[in-house]
Amino acid sequence: MTKFDVVVVGAGNAALCAAISAKEGGANVLVLEKGPEHKRGGNSYFTDGAIRTAYNDLEAIRRVMPELSDEEANVLVMPEYSAKDYYDDLMRVTDGQSQPDLANQLVSKSYETIVWMREQGVEFELNYDNQSFKKDDKIHFWGGLPVKTKEKGIGLMKALFHRAKEVGIEIWYEAAATKLVTADNRVTGVTVLHKDEEVTVEAISVLLACGSFEANKEMRSKHLGPEWEAAAVRGTEFNTGDGLKMAVDAGAQTFGEWAGCHSIGTDYNVPRVGDFTKPGDIFKKHSYPLGIMLNKDGYRFVDEGADFRNYTYAKYGREILKQPGHVAYQIFDSKVRPILRKEYNLEEATFYEAETLEQLVDQLPVDKMQFMKTIQEYNDAVQDGEFNPSVKDGKSTAGLSPEKTNWAQQIEQGPFYAFPVTCGITFAFGGLHVNTNGEVLNKEQEAIQGLFAAGEMVGGIFYKNYPGGSGLMSGAVFGKISGSQAAKYATANEESTTV
Repeated sequence: MTKFDVVVVGAGNAALCAAISAKEGGANVLVLEKGPEHKRGGNSYFTDGAIRTAYNDLEAIRRVMPELSDEEANVLVMPEYSAKDYYDDLMRVTDGQSQPDLANQLVSKSYETIVWMREQGVEFELNYDNQSFKKDDKIHFWGGLPVKTKEKGIGLMKALFHRAKEVGIEIWYEAAATKLVTADNRVTGVTVLHKDEEVTVEAISVLLACGSFEANKEMRSKHLGPEWEAAAVRGTEFNTGDGLKMAVDAGAQTFGEWAGCHSIGTDYNVPRVGDFTKPGDIFKKHSYPLGIMLNKDGYRFVDEGADFRNYTYAKYGREILKQPGHVAYQIFDSKVRPILRKEYNLEEATFYEAETLEQLVDQLPVDKMQFMKTIQEYNDAVQDGEFNPSVKDGKSTAGLSPEKTNWAQQIEQGPFYAFPVTCGITFAFGGLHVNTNGEVLNKEQEAIQGLFAAGEMVGGIFYKNYPGGSGLMSGAVFGKISGSQAAKYATANEESTTV
């Protein structure tokens, strides 16, 4: 039998932040990665790297980007994004349902956590491509999301794995945790299937950070609805709800919106599960606020300009899934084509192009007559105003259902473009009930001794939607906190735990 102070189940951002934090607390740490080494890193490996943190000003940003030169900084317009701004955004997009104690922990600890990540070797850069526009020789950032990890999720996980190795954290690959071991009303270890051999690992504390159930088709159908069997899995194939099942079997209380999830509009020909040879969130399609989206029957179905994409993309995936054939078409003209996000220019992008709208629609497997009618009605409904993609410009339509409330321009200047999209699921919002220290609670809302959780497994923060970049930040915040608490618990209970 093998023994560790802290066993961390999972090896993504939350898990490694937890493991490193526990190691800083003096614990002997083991990390269990279900996948092989070449598929390590969980969903975090696939992220685009945008990470939402509260910050006071540009100087706060420069603290985590010390290489940012004065010359570069002098042309930046960086609106303040306070903890209150972050909290208000979180509450606004979740319709006030985010649990206040967990929400406050996330936003209040976000900046100190990102500083800590930098100290662990994670490098950050400005999110120029997706969160800024150039105007009057200045670069204007918007949407509270100016920071991203260098080299996207690949760079994030490379840095965290390097740090884990540097501080002496042991990692087992092809090691699937299957059951929590309990004794005397506390968790005392975990059963592991390690390269086809069942092993019991004794631990003073176990920290679950192995994702949600998004890659489990049966659990998606049960909790989200049968239509979710058709959703593509944007990230790792190994997030199949194992940790959730183990925790519930050990008496944990489920918590949060189990019928909800983070999902997006992604390229119609996206791989059905995350492709480790093409990471970095390259298939998403998030410039829809600059155009319109129609289903194959030829109807619009959302307000594309309801808000910045940061605050709508995580809920519009499910709206696409509801459409006939689980497909929609993003339509743009040549006026906005140059300012579409970078992913529209990649070789992986599926699109149609034509000099006229009629020629474009003729290429699509859609109701062509209704498609053209909808576009014409939209063009006729566009109101006068100044188009400005760096702010919610109020340039809207009138007389449509749904209206487009910002960034409404006529689609009139060829060539014209259609990008087919479907729904890709990222993670489910339902998880476990934990307190602000990351301790897992039972149905009496008491801490289960020796059991902690972080990352996607924390329920109660996201409902219906989330502010972009908050998932990565939540994983890091609760990973760091729960790792520290697991180490403290291990130290306090070391003498009372029999070997």
